[in-house]
Amino acid sequence: MPELNASSFDPITFVLTGIPGMESSHAWISIPFCLMYVAAVLGNSVLLFVILADRSLHEPMYLFLAMLAVADLMLSTATVPKMLAIFWFGAREISFDACVTQMFFTHFSFTLESSVLLAMAFDRYVAVCQPLRYPSTVSPAVLGRIAAAAAARGFCITFPPIFLLKRLPYCGHSAVPHSYCEHMGIARLACADIRANVWYGLTTALLSSGLDVLLIAVSYALILRAVFGLPSPAARLKTLSTCGSHLCVILMFYVPAFFSFLTHRFGHHVPGHVHILLANLYVVVPPMLNPIVYGVRTRQIRERIARLFCPTRDCPCPRWGARC
Repeated sequence: MPELNASSFDPITFVLTGIPGMESSHAWISIPFCLMYVAAVLGNSVLLFVILADRSLHEPMYLFLAMLAVADLMLSTATVPKMLAIFWFGAREISFDACVTQMFFTHFSFTLESSVLLAMAFDRYVAVCQPLRYPSTVSPAVLGRIAAAAAARGFCITFPPIFLLKRLPYCGHSAVPHSYCEHMGIARLACADIRANVWYGLTTALLSSGLDVLLIAVSYALILRAVFGLPSPAARLKTLSTCGSHLCVILMFYVPAFFSFLTHRFGHHVPGHVHILLANLYVVVPPMLNPIVYGVRTRQIRERIARLFCPTRDCPCPRWGARC
């Protein structure tokens, strides 16, 4: 037993295989992923800069958008650069410590983003269903506590898997059939009982992200019920359009993530390339779409971005107003 425990901490180099069965297409697959990553970084960086630089946007709705942009930048940057290095240069090797670090930031940013999406759904519910109570319910103090709770929650959920992985012996197994490191992908390489890892992952997923999805669904159901009670058809249509786009992005975030999570545990007959492709999509597609759906579709954000690119107010901005 002492030798087994000691071997679990030996330096290990893992090999990330990329997308299993599609190695010959890695160069082509990398093109859309690279473009989506660049769009995600630029979009979220511009959104974050605009919100932080303009004091008139230091309101709860926009500060939630800033938190979402931070989570998106973390999620995509923790995974996509290594993914592209595999696709372009065949840089498949990664040390055990680097792999665990990537796992931590991937899961932490996912949990953080899930918490922010829940907070944004609550914010929209209060704004639509209880507008008179909005200033006191979503105050700056409450906003600060929500941000701290989201970060603490992400850390508390993501930190234990580091020790759950470090305690395991790997017996020379090194090939990770994935484009980035995540908890169960590493644990399955161990030559020991991983039931603790499986049950921890299942429990935290259901009680964190699963609960978030349920509460987000309840919030939007209450919002839609209030919307259908609006007297103006134009107001109903506008709110339904906004809610619809929000729900589409939320589904793009959660559906591939839960598919990947459940496939690790129950989907042994799912083709590996399908699993990994969907797992790759949820770390780059929502970060690319969020600045557009939540940011550019918001008039105040749109106007600030227009002023950023047209500081002299002399350039025409089609559909954004006659002048910037």
